[in-house]
Amino acid sequence: MSVLNYLESLIPQLILLAFALVLPAFDYLLKDKRFLSGIALAPLIALAAAIVSWLFFGLWTPPASTIPLIELDTFSGLFMLVFVSVGIVVVLSSPEFIRKDRNQGEYYALILLAITGMTLVAEGNDLFMLFVGLEISGIASFALSGFRKTEKRSAEAATKYFIVGGFSSAITLFAISIVYGVAGTTNLNIMGTALDAAFTGLEGSETFLLLGVVLFMAGLGFKIAMVPFHMWAPDVYEGAPTPISGFLAAASKKMGFAAFFKIFLFGIVVSKGDWEVAVGALAILTMTVGNLIAVSQTNIKRMLAYSSIAQAGYILIALPVGTQYAIAGGLFHILTHAFMKSGAFMVVAAMGAIAVGERLEDFKGLSRRSPFLAISMTLFLLSLAGIPPLAGFASKFVIFSSAVYGSISPGPEWLVWLAIAGVLNSALSLYYYARVIKYMYMDKGPTGPLKPTPMIASAIVVALVMTVVLGVYPDPVISACREAAELFSGLPIGLG
Repeated sequence: MSVLNYLESLIPQLILLAFALVLPAFDYLLKDKRFLSGIALAPLIALAAAIVSWLFFGLWTPPASTIPLIELDTFSGLFMLVFVSVGIVVVLSSPEFIRKDRNQGEYYALILLAITGMTLVAEGNDLFMLFVGLEISGIASFALSGFRKTEKRSAEAATKYFIVGGFSSAITLFAISIVYGVAGTTNLNIMGTALDAAFTGLEGSETFLLLGVVLFMAGLGFKIAMVPFHMWAPDVYEGAPTPISGFLAAASKKMGFAAFFKIFLFGIVVSKGDWEVAVGALAILTMTVGNLIAVSQTNIKRMLAYSSIAQAGYILIALPVGTQYAIAGGLFHILTHAFMKSGAFMVVAAMGAIAVGERLEDFKGLSRRSPFLAISMTLFLLSLAGIPPLAGFASKFVIFSSAVYGSISPGPEWLVWLAIAGVLNSALSLYYYARVIKYMYMDKGPTGPLKPTPMIASAIVVALVMTVVLGVYPDPVISACREAAELFSGLPIGLG
């Protein structure tokens, strides 16, 4: 087998890596730095088009992996689509926001490197490959969050993110070592069988595995900002450059969920009875704490950060329910949330690029200054709240109904409380989302028109179109999510 055939499975990562390596050189050669965003967009758009043509039109079939550590299937394809789509939105919005910054080539290179790590996590079917992907993306994200080195707030965000990220990586690696010690393998495809054999032949193995489960919850809980491991997120989102805040909320957290789903529902699903109640309780705690604290925020980026924490709680419902329908709902909400959240942050970035502040009061009268930004932000916020017919309603309906169906068959009955908590928290979130809408349309603010640049406007339009289309016509995406969920063949279907 030639080296080229062996690397065929890593073509997406190699393309992203190649462009990341040449971007600093183009930064040195080009006088007009606006062309850098176009160079960074090229591989992202190409990969997005290839994934869409595969998942939704069946125009081609990915080759079987020749590397045992990775596997390209519908599950990984959906996550890769999330990552490259958010990357497109972020790169489109960045030129105006960083126009006065140095090292713009490195900025775009770091975004591509972060996405490279995310795609490795999406494709990985081995614990060590997941860890490598998490670290590649994490290191690039640390640098991006502190890209504006002269701003104290950005430097503080990067420092906190680096410390918490390093701590979570150490915990995750410790968990991997424990699970490897019990199962004798790090391959997720055969781990379930290996754990069954270990439970039969090795006394105390279940206790050690439970310790590994707890450590995985903590290590990956930091990645997805799950309560009580969420403390870093509001400070980092507030201090990082606004496009990067959207990147972290809409893509980096989804990488954590990709690892969470693979480990808990592929690798250690045999111990589901030991962790399902704990994860269910953490899901309710996460959505409730995120929404309650968001109510009191006066900074729009911190409010969106706590909103993102609450959304993580909704996605976590899929794990204790543990049916194919629930997994499909979790995947669908991951996809819709990526566009809703990135779009909301891009509106904030558009206002920041034209020297408007980040306080909620700065949104007063926005409908008269920029009707486009106001209606876009309104639709993103209503979708996050789960108002029909937008994407957030469709995905929340699937994931909440999966908990109801799961409480009927296969049970247990307490799963229905996950759906009840989700509905109540969605109603609570409507309060602080509606407050921003009230400021934009009912309160008086500064006068003078605000006109976002074409690049930022196009980024917002991409996210806005997807937010509306996925709500009005979700069937193709739901079908792809259910096809991905069928890869978890050992789990019940979960439709009552």
